[in-house]
Amino acid sequence: MTRMISDIMATKLVIFAPDTDIHKAIHILLEKRISGAPVVDNDGNLVGVLSKKDGLKIIFSTAYHQDRGGPVHQYMSKDVHTLDAGTDLISATEHFLNAPYRRFPVLYNGKLAGQVSRHDILKALIEDDF
Repeated sequence: MTRMISDIMATKLVIFAPDTDIHKAIHILLEKRISGAPVVDNDGNLVGVLSKKDGLKIIFSTAYHQDRGGPVHQYMSKDVHTLDAGTDLISATEHFLNAPYRRFPVLYNGKLAGQVSRHDILKALIEDDF
């Protein structure tokens, strides 16, 4: 029986609210040594992702254009590719092979449930003797 990504996904995530101060969010990404984090509204809906790449754009804009920052929702990536918690490992592998992403947010009933990475998939496939 093929495992689902819900069996292997990370569920303890750093998340940001859309109104989190962008500079605070960047400091948290650096402090936690993570490359990005989901942005979730009060109802648990995924509304975006803030990445270190977004952070670089912000720092550049601040230095070059004298921009003072603002809330995360002004800078986050809004076009987020996700996987459903019921996706099997083989289908998830195909998504990773066909997309440039290192990780996908995982949704269950339309709400953020976790995150799955290339590392998680590769480890699970090796454990399953693929």
